[in-house]
Amino acid sequence: MELVDFKNELENIKKNIEDFTLSLNLEEKRERIAEIEELMLDTNFWNDNNLATKVVSESKFLKKEIEEFEELNLLMEHSIDLIEYLKNEEDDEIYSELTSSYQELKEKIEKFTLRLLLSEPYDNYTSLFEVHAGAGGSDATDCAEILLKMYERFFTKQGLKYSYINYQRGDICGIKSATLRVEGDYSYGLLKGEKGVHRFIRISPFDPSGKRHTSFCSIDVIPEFSDDEITVELNQEDLKIDTYRAQGAGGQHINTTDSAVRITHIPTGIVVQSQSERSQITNKETALKELKSKLYQMQLEEKETELSELRGEQKSIGWGSQIKSYVFTPYTLVKDHRTNHEVSTIDKVMNGEIFDFIDSYLHYNMNIKLQSD
Repeated sequence: MELVDFKNELENIKKNIEDFTLSLNLEEKRERIAEIEELMLDTNFWNDNNLATKVVSESKFLKKEIEEFEELNLLMEHSIDLIEYLKNEEDDEIYSELTSSYQELKEKIEKFTLRLLLSEPYDNYTSLFEVHAGAGGSDATDCAEILLKMYERFFTKQGLKYSYINYQRGDICGIKSATLRVEGDYSYGLLKGEKGVHRFIRISPFDPSGKRHTSFCSIDVIPEFSDDEITVELNQEDLKIDTYRAQGAGGQHINTTDSAVRITHIPTGIVVQSQSERSQITNKETALKELKSKLYQMQLEEKETELSELRGEQKSIGWGSQIKSYVFTPYTLVKDHRTNHEVSTIDKVMNGEIFDFIDSYLHYNMNIKLQSD
C-alpha cells in the first residue's frame, strides 16, 4: 500500500473510533467502576457472595471495555506517527512496522465493533438453547439432529461450553427436541438471532422414490436469569409434573430409572424438561429454573416493549415462517431471509462455520434499532 492509501484507511478507522466514543458512554462507565470500588471497601460487601461476585464481574467487564478502547486510540496515534515519519524519510523497517500496526488496528476494530453489537441487555448471559423438529416426520427429526450438530460445532469453534439438559429421540431417527445450556462470552448475544424456524430442502433418505422434501425445525434461545433477578412466583396447582426414563445424546440411556422430569405450566402451556442428572430431584430443580427464566422472560416482554426482541422470530413451525433455508439439491444454498446473507458452501455451514450469518444478523438488528430510535 502507498502512504496515501494508509492515510485514507486510517481516516476511516478514526471515524469509527469517534463513533465508538459517542456510543460508549465512557464517563458513565468510569463512574460505575468508581462506585463499585467504593462498594468493595465496605466490610459487609462479601456477606452476599452471589451478589458480590456479580458486581465484581461487572467491574471487570467495564474495565476491559475501556482498556480495549484506549488501546485502539494508542494504536491509531502510533500508526499516524509512523506515516508522518515516512513522509519525510524512506525506511523499510518503519514501513514494515506501519503495515503490522495497521493490520493489528483493523483486527482490533473488528473485534470492538462486535463487542458494541453485543451490548444489549442480557447479551453476555448464559443461554438456554432449544432445537425442535417440526413438520416433516422422520425427515424433520433427522434434520433437527443435523441442525443440532451444526450448532455444537459452532459452539466448539467459538469457545462456548455446552451441556445437555434434555434430549428426546425421534421415533425412527434424529431428535424430536433437545435443550442445551450454553456458557461463554456473549453466549446469548451470539445465539439470539438464531431463534425462529429453519427450513431444509433435500432429497429425503427416507423416500425410496428419491423426491425432494421440505422439512422444518425451530430454534428457541433465552437468557438464563439468576435467582436474584427473577421475580416470578410459581403456584404448585399451576404445575403438572411428569417423570420418565431419560435418553442420552446418540440414543443411549443415561440410566434405567424414571429420573427425567417434565413440567408443564398449565396457565401458559410452557413445557420444560430435564434429564441431565441421575437424580430426579436435581432434574426437577433444573427444569423449574428453566421454567422461571421463561416466565420471567414473558413478564419482561409484557412490561417493557423494548425487550420484545427476546422472543425474536418465534412463529409456527411451518411453511412461510422460516428465518433461514438450507437447500441441498438441486443446488446448494444457505440463506438468511431477514438479512439476505447467503452462501453456497453448505458443507462449511454444516461444519459450524456460521459466524458470518450471526455477524450479519447483529448488524441488521443494530440498524433496525437505530431506525426505530
